[in-house]
Amino acid sequence: MNSSSTQRTILSIAAALFLFAIAWGAVLSTSARADVVTDWDVIAFDAIEASGKTGPATSCDIAMAHVAMHDALNAIDRRYNPYAYDAVAPRGASPEAAVAVAAHDVLIVRIPNQKTSLDAALASTLADIPDGKAKADGVATGRAAAAVILARRATDGSNVVTPYNPGAGLGVWRPTPPAFASAIGESFGQVAPFTMTSGAQFEPPRAAYFDLTSAEYTDDYNEIKSIGGANSKTRTAEQSKIARFWYEPSPGGHIRLARDLVVTRKLNLWESARLFALLHLTCADSLITGYGAKYRYNFWRPVTAIRNGADDGNPQTAGDPAWNSYLETPNHPDYLSLHAVLCAGWAEVLARFFGTDKFSFTMTSAAPYPGIKRSFTSFSQSAREAADSRVYAGIHFRTSCRDGLAVGRKIGAQAFANFLQPTFDPYLQDGRSH
Repeated sequence: MNSSSTQRTILSIAAALFLFAIAWGAVLSTSARADVVTDWDVIAFDAIEASGKTGPATSCDIAMAHVAMHDALNAIDRRYNPYAYDAVAPRGASPEAAVAVAAHDVLIVRIPNQKTSLDAALASTLADIPDGKAKADGVATGRAAAAVILARRATDGSNVVTPYNPGAGLGVWRPTPPAFASAIGESFGQVAPFTMTSGAQFEPPRAAYFDLTSAEYTDDYNEIKSIGGANSKTRTAEQSKIARFWYEPSPGGHIRLARDLVVTRKLNLWESARLFALLHLTCADSLITGYGAKYRYNFWRPVTAIRNGADDGNPQTAGDPAWNSYLETPNHPDYLSLHAVLCAGWAEVLARFFGTDKFSFTMTSAAPYPGIKRSFTSFSQSAREAADSRVYAGIHFRTSCRDGLAVGRKIGAQAFANFLQPTFDPYLQDGRSH
């Protein structure tokens, strides 16, 4: 496969475009639809895919829709603290109507070219709810919840794109082969976060490996040159499989897992809404943090580093102008690894939500390498493997992945500890526990 120009062209397109929403929408829509919250999770991703809107800003669209759903439900029956809409709905208001309208009203503003399909989806949901005061009150509650989060995020900067001019010096990111695609996400680090005080709140100090003559850089360079190359003799078949498994543009596996857990753990509608809101809030803030660090430090990718290794001033980093990474390099700087930040954040939320990190589950990969299955015994194990996969693929230095895991854990912990907290313990109420 490494020598196949056709295969590498396909991967080049996938990596260069990094279609956050499209990759997720295509695979999430195949999951079992457990309740109206997960129904509208699927509808949201499908609408974004159809809209042509791409890039990290779509994470804000999804997070806002889920916040509105969560807050609408908790206006009807306050089980968890709201994020933005703090109100009391009329007694007996329909939860299903409130959820559907809340999501719909956010999405038609954020992705207006999909209003027709979103209107049809809403009509389909509402058709299953008997007409009457309960339905009307649910509709009004969902509409109000959506309006509040839309107003709060109206000037968050998520749709702002500023020009980016790549550099050319040693250690500086530049477009990578074979597509040499323009950078994406260059403005996203300036977006107002959802659960953090700033996008840099959890960013670690300047990494030692930015010094090209440091021991840290030397170790990272020589590791990935050996294990991450297209023609590597040291990468095992298992490591190659791991690289392919986690290669989807943004790792949606944990969202697919959560949708399955809604069914297998028999979560009620309020629990489902809370879990998905926390996961998507963590997602948006992870991307804000990750892209902020990427363009603040602007560190080059391994393929650029190794091809220029003879000129980096480090006698222990032998260059190879013909070196290629095993899988295609995405079109943004190295530090931090978004896969590491995202998966660690999601793993932290899932472990805290279910009360334990020790949790056995199996996940299945999506495009461009669909159908690979991997089994895990903990949420954190899956996050670590996702981070390792970027080294095996030859597209991130080890430090970027290690630091990304630490940052993601902090973002997930912050979101879970400080947002959407229970007003009472619903698990004690009905005899269940996490």
